[in-house]
Amino acid sequence: MIAIVDYNAGNLKSVEKAMLYLGQKVLVTSRPEEILSADKVILPGVGAFGDAMKNLTAAGLDTVLREVADRKKPLLGICLGMQLLFEESEESPGVKGLGLLPGLILRIPAAPGLKIPHMGWNNLKINSGKSLYRSVPDSSYVYFVHSYYLKANDPEDVAARCEYGVTIDASVESGNLYGCQFHPEKSGDVGLKILSNFADIG
Repeated sequence: MIAIVDYNAGNLKSVEKAMLYLGQKVLVTSRPEEILSADKVILPGVGAFGDAMKNLTAAGLDTVLREVADRKKPLLGICLGMQLLFEESEESPGVKGLGLLPGLILRIPAAPGLKIPHMGWNNLKINSGKSLYRSVPDSSYVYFVHSYYLKANDPEDVAARCEYGVTIDASVESGNLYGCQFHPEKSGDVGLKILSNFADIG
């Protein structure tokens, strides 16, 4: 069973639909006991970093997600959900993230001809040997919608990068923790393969 965390900040339906299409058993839930009893957990998210952390904390789900990480259950953050795995964001100064991985969320710098938010398809530079990207060709295109990006402290945590006026750490993989700044559930066959790889993790 894969739990999809409902904390009023996610595009839950599209993630649920993608996982069901892949033949996975999924449960959209905000109940701590259901999240903790799942085999794997997905933390989706759209919106503002500060609001999302407020929602997680109010429901006690920040503690639940840290326990998921401590129990070494595979945890996948998508878009804002990936950003929340890290320490803090320029979007919401003073608000602490889950702090499960070291790194900061920064605003994409303005540049001539560069539209923010970054919205649309971009290709990935994939680091070899990462579980999420098994059988995914390098330079595959995936779909992004974001104004803030990850700068990870540890390059070893980065599974894939892309370029959009700046080098973006677009995906992470560290132990049982996984993240995609892009939306795999909206990224066609490539995205479905990434989600399938997460579902197959051991």
